Amino acid sequence: MHTIATPGLWVAFGLVVVVALIIDFVVLRAGGTHKVAFKEAALWSIAWIALAMLFNLGLWWWLRGHVSAEAADETALQFLTGYVVEKALAIDNVFVFMLIFSRFGVSAELQKHALMIGILGAILLRAILIFVGAALIQRYHWILYLFGAFLVYTGIQMVRTPNDESDFESNPLMRWMRGHLRLSKEYSGAKLSVVKDGVRWFTPMFMVIVLLAVTDVIFAVDSIPAIFAITEDPFIVLTSNVFAVLGLRALFFLVAGMADRFHLLNYGLAGVLTFIGVKMLIVDVYKVPISISLGMVALLIGSSLVASRLIAKPE
Repeated sequence: MHTIATPGLWVAFGLVVVVALIIDFVVLRAGGTHKVAFKEAALWSIAWIALAMLFNLGLWWWLRGHVSAEAADETALQFLTGYVVEKALAIDNVFVFMLIFSRFGVSAELQKHALMIGILGAILLRAILIFVGAALIQRYHWILYLFGAFLVYTGIQMVRTPNDESDFESNPLMRWMRGHLRLSKEYSGAKLSVVKDGVRWFTPMFMVIVLLAVTDVIFAVDSIPAIFAITEDPFIVLTSNVFAVLGLRALFFLVAGMADRFHLLNYGLAGVLTFIGVKMLIVDVYKVPISISLGMVALLIGSSLVASRLIAKPE
């Protein structure tokens, strides 16, 4: 797979992610079990976005010394566009996470623990999907057309069924867990399992975390093809994806505090998916510049946010 990254860049990226996760985990432990306030979520969101931008700046600075200035600028813009797309599409994950927490009665105090572990699983599963996708695209170029058609279809479906809710009871994974694991009906703090009378039982927290990770990957089925429309470099695809997911916990509490204010956001996300899908379908006829892609994504998301404030939500 062709990539601008050297082994050193992969190592540097890995170290940044590990250190960020350790700091996040230490702060999480130090804060104890408490409900995350809107202000705290906003500050953490800013911190995660700043980290992503600093990484992009460092990548751009390194590339300026190893490739042409044009290539360095293009790569940095690809990362930024990919990050914005993944961050925007991650908002859709948040609404499903809310459904999961509501369905399993996860208290506000325990939600941040569930999200922390669930996001770790999501990062690993996304990495696998990205490398598989990159290998397939390199070998079978026509898959880009398949991805494009799928994104257009997904965008249309988001408009047709904007309030579609997941039926967790009929979920195959849920049915498997209920049929093969001893599942407790009571929480035991943030513990994933407990031992009762010498027998290990899995708590509802375990089911919640599994569903969070798997649900994120299911939603990544549209977000990962979307970023492959921006760049086919697995390093840029993975790094922009991971940095977007790292801030998902803070984004959850931020969006949860103002979900009803942006009821038209789904239409903006649908527009983003449709635009990127069309971009993929015409890739061999016309390659849309990265700057235009970034501008369109910002315009579609921004317009849906403004429209949400100007148009009252129907009862």
